[in-house]
Amino acid sequence: MAMALVGVVIGSKTDTELIQPALDMLKQLGIDYELSIISAHRKPEKVREYGLEAEKRGLKVIIAAAGYAAHLPGVLASWTTLPVIGVPLPTSELKGVDALLSISQMPGGVPVACVGIGASGAKNAALLAAQILGIEHKEIKEAYRKYKQELARG
Repeated sequence: MAMALVGVVIGSKTDTELIQPALDMLKQLGIDYELSIISAHRKPEKVREYGLEAEKRGLKVIIAAAGYAAHLPGVLASWTTLPVIGVPLPTSELKGVDALLSISQMPGGVPVACVGIGASGAKNAALLAAQILGIEHKEIKEAYRKYKQELARG
């Protein structure tokens, strides 16, 4: 079995449907991933452990999706040197604007890349992960190039 290059982390099982566009895009590009459900608020120790172990387990990029105060991406970023891509989810009364601000306004020294809210953001998180991985993995770079060509054809 191939080793996962991307760790996709969501805070709640109910977020699975919202992160699905990212999983579909990773699969389409032939990128191995693992999906984990860990709440930054309910299981902070597990998030810490995940962040500390991620690189040792072969992960290269983490995609973390969260709604409301959206601490998951930032907390993960505080425990790893891997790039973290935050996906704001529209799960609150504020339709994800709160999550967008939380994820994009990280303090200096703890960067988190932030994509747009919801499905297109999830898809873009996977594409951004592909771009990062493409630096070292020719087959991913090629899959991404083909995807871009298809996009241009309409």
